[in-house]
Amino acid sequence: MLAPFSPLVARWFHERFGRPTPVQEAGWPAIARGEDTLLAAPTGSGKTLAAFLWSVDRLVRLVREPALEQRTHVVYVSPLKALGNDVQRNLARPLAELADLAAASGEPLPDIRVFVRSGDTPPAERQAMLRRPPQILITTPESLYILLTAEGSRRFLAGAGTVIVDEIHAVAADKRGAHLALSLERLDALAGRRLQRIGLSATQRPIEEIARLLVGTDEPLPTIIDVGHRRALDLSIEIPDQELGPIATHELWADIYDRIVTHVRSHRTTIVFVNTRRLVERVAHQLEERLGTGRVAAHHGSMARRIRLEAEARLKSGEVPVVVATASLELGIDVGSVDLVCHVGAPRALATLIQRVGRSGHALGAVPRGIVFPLTRDDLVQAAAAVRAVRAGELDRLRVPTNPLDILAQQMVALAATGEIRIEDLWAFVRRAYPFRTLARADFDAVLDMLGDGVATRRGRRGALLHLDRVQGRVRARRGARLAAITGGGAIPDTADYDVVEEPQDLKVGTVNEDFAVESMAGDIFLLGNRSWRIRRVEAGRVRVEDAAGAPPTVPFWLGEAPARTPELSTAVSELRRAVAGRSPEEGVAWLVRECGLAPDAAGQLVAYVATTRAALGTVPTRECVVAERFFDEAGGMQLVVHAPFGGRINRAWGLALRKRFCVTFNFELQAAATDDGLVISLGEQHSFPLDAVFAMVRPASLAEDLTQAALASPLFTNRWRWNATRSLALLRHEGGRRVPMPFQRMRAEDLLAAVFPAQVACADNVVGPILIPDHPLVRETIDNCLHEAMDLDGLQAVLGAIGCGEIATRAIETAAPSPMSHEILNSNPYTYLDDAPLEERRARAVSLRRIDVDLASGLGALDPEAIAEVRAQAWPDVRDPDELHDTLLSVGLLPERELVAAGWSEHATDLLATGRAGWTGTAGGRALVATERTGLLAMEEEELRTIVGGWLECVGPTTAAALAARLGLGSSRVEIGLAALEGTGAALRGHFTPGTTDEEWCDRRLLARIHRLTLGRLRRSIEPVPPADFVRFLFRWQHVQPGTQLHGRDGLAEVLGQLQGLELPARAW
Repeated sequence: MLAPFSPLVARWFHERFGRPTPVQEAGWPAIARGEDTLLAAPTGSGKTLAAFLWSVDRLVRLVREPALEQRTHVVYVSPLKALGNDVQRNLARPLAELADLAAASGEPLPDIRVFVRSGDTPPAERQAMLRRPPQILITTPESLYILLTAEGSRRFLAGAGTVIVDEIHAVAADKRGAHLALSLERLDALAGRRLQRIGLSATQRPIEEIARLLVGTDEPLPTIIDVGHRRALDLSIEIPDQELGPIATHELWADIYDRIVTHVRSHRTTIVFVNTRRLVERVAHQLEERLGTGRVAAHHGSMARRIRLEAEARLKSGEVPVVVATASLELGIDVGSVDLVCHVGAPRALATLIQRVGRSGHALGAVPRGIVFPLTRDDLVQAAAAVRAVRAGELDRLRVPTNPLDILAQQMVALAATGEIRIEDLWAFVRRAYPFRTLARADFDAVLDMLGDGVATRRGRRGALLHLDRVQGRVRARRGARLAAITGGGAIPDTADYDVVEEPQDLKVGTVNEDFAVESMAGDIFLLGNRSWRIRRVEAGRVRVEDAAGAPPTVPFWLGEAPARTPELSTAVSELRRAVAGRSPEEGVAWLVRECGLAPDAAGQLVAYVATTRAALGTVPTRECVVAERFFDEAGGMQLVVHAPFGGRINRAWGLALRKRFCVTFNFELQAAATDDGLVISLGEQHSFPLDAVFAMVRPASLAEDLTQAALASPLFTNRWRWNATRSLALLRHEGGRRVPMPFQRMRAEDLLAAVFPAQVACADNVVGPILIPDHPLVRETIDNCLHEAMDLDGLQAVLGAIGCGEIATRAIETAAPSPMSHEILNSNPYTYLDDAPLEERRARAVSLRRIDVDLASGLGALDPEAIAEVRAQAWPDVRDPDELHDTLLSVGLLPERELVAAGWSEHATDLLATGRAGWTGTAGGRALVATERTGLLAMEEEELRTIVGGWLECVGPTTAAALAARLGLGSSRVEIGLAALEGTGAALRGHFTPGTTDEEWCDRRLLARIHRLTLGRLRRSIEPVPPADFVRFLFRWQHVQPGTQLHGRDGLAEVLGQLQGLELPARAW
């Protein structure tokens, strides 16, 4: 296998490694033939060296040629700056060892230069690179774009022969992949020939999609070397000694910290992965308090480069035993031999779990080991499902975005800035990139017109970046276009962060969120990089700080959109729920221990969680059975929870569409939130409808329009409009050599939106009906991003279609108290909110989640018959004199004679008749008493029927329409008209309220709320604490001390020993 290499390289490899790894052995022949190659292998398999070694060998062969000094031969593209720095360090050693071998053999090698060009590269190094180009260039997709656009760097890039794209799956699923695909085509065009493309990835599916992204549409698929993502992993799940709930308590966090510390002390090096930067700082601080100062390092993207590099080096050298990190350490950064990975919280993607646990066990023969620490009950289910799916070899399916028009606009400007180009050649060029293979000519022309005529034609051509010659069919850049492309390029949206600068050294420490910086004051102390910093002053875009010498800090926050759970992991969660629900408790525990790496106590908690949910809802929500649950909250309103474990993107779309339907139907804005496992809508008093109707409220035919209108009214559209306007260069990120402050960017984005889409920012008083959307490429791109990036329109269409045809079962249930699986949905984080109401004003927080009897009064959501009887008795008027009877007549409108007699009110009625305050009227069931003021109700139109039926519902409690018609002596159709009118106003609710009743019942909303409160009160009283005296009396009986309960003889001794079994006491106590 080493024979084709030069003797020097073959000797070095043999002495250094002995034999190649499987991916090296399989990949080198194709790479040696100059073929495009995709290497798919687990982390730590040697694929980076597999890609580089042939390039290094070629450089060694060419090393004495003068051309070697003048150009770059190899371009390595890394999605992370930290990964690029790591590759540079890892290349330095082989090159130095090769130079030593060559010198020892009497043929010294000239220096082979390796430079990193990224956003962190100092200006002096950038200038040095232009004067003396490196043979191997390490860069990021964004910096490659700049190098391809700037005139100086284009000269040395033109000689490149190989481009290596590492961790390609990390950019394939978003707009960075589309941006990189066009940059690769531009690199070929600059070189004037096809470069060899080598892609590296650890986890990807489908692999052919990634391969096509690598090579484009005009070339055949590359040689794919897939040695499989499945690698032996030691995965387990640990939970604290206390029971998990819907939120993580301080006591639970403390237990988790202690458990992590125990593992850290028993291993040489550990990485603790968390899901947010704020959590990095919090966990790192707590671990350091337990392990000692300087024993814990933090690592995340808002820390300065030098601090991240220091953390990596300290972990690699063993100076610190543990690093707490986000995804910044997830990819193939070399941090040495890591013994253990701890993951706090459940992963949201299978690839994330595989990638993160794969950071450990890189030693020869070692097995990567990972421990997941769930924080809540839903976390436990999700973690168990993820471990089971990974063990079964499942992977997330990666989806490459198609035709991002903002990226297209940016790259077209950059391409034109490097030289004039024919329009037809430009059209053919962009379609060579795989994400743009289906680009419509109309969209291409629209983007070109926008760049040539200005983003908003009403502003004139002042914002035009291209000179479009439609007569000769050519396009060239206008003055300033190259600078705009260089300073505004890239696919990563800007964030509103302030730089944190240490004084007096004037060194950047990292960044904090704009809101955190603005709300902070001089003297405040906060954590960053697991160090305490004291604020000296806050300037425009900067926070000046000094070392706080370990003073107690607060934890800063960063704002962003949380990634939703992947469809594949959502499927795994659904399958796990169904599998556990279909087994007995004992079988379920054994199955979870065997399949998911759970300890018996954790498996028992999961089984109990599923069982109590099934007891409350009658089924367990899965992807094949969606459950709608409705219950009263403490404020008298109602909460509607739709249990749908489809993932956040589908549920966000469903929640926004439902919210829009409610808004249109009831003319009332609702609070709503959507999580990976369901959605909650807080209903007002006017929202009354049959619960099972919720599944038909959103119609597939109008879904796209409903979601579009909902997105326009949400922050989704506003944020993405600014991102897309910036990416398309319609808004400049830099002006006059300085970055445009984020507040100015927001203002300019809003001004641009007003010019392009005036209806979106129009006064609400002047808007009638749905907003009309202009045919503008940036508006269409923004709406498409809202529907298909932030949400999953296609996925929701499929779900609604399956519900409509019966493939997905539905169940609607009114519950006396929220079911266990609704607790976490009700307590969801602010990033799940679908409206702008703050946390303290959330109606969902008005729900009491106290523990009650698990079987909910021995029925699925059953109301207590005694509570119903009590409310009926309280609601029925207590008439003691003629005035109170008259007041009752004003409420009920119509009082049949038989009801009057049965209630014993005949004497009072005689008095009212004698004084002319009431009179008789005829009905189908006989005479009825009517107050003189209410004779207008005898017209029996809809409004009159609503008043009569509503008055009776306030007095009788749950009843059927037929029973109410019989009591009133009216026809059933008239009563149903009145009930429908009451439902329309939210005053009456229908359902099955009385246990054992199969007919549909109606009840006044306030009476039903009272019945629910009484039912919950009775259930809670069954587990309320007793007075100390009662408890002591119980202990006397339980311990057989009370006279009459004392035990004697052999049998008594056996019973006492049975009671004490498992109790640990010192020997002398026995």
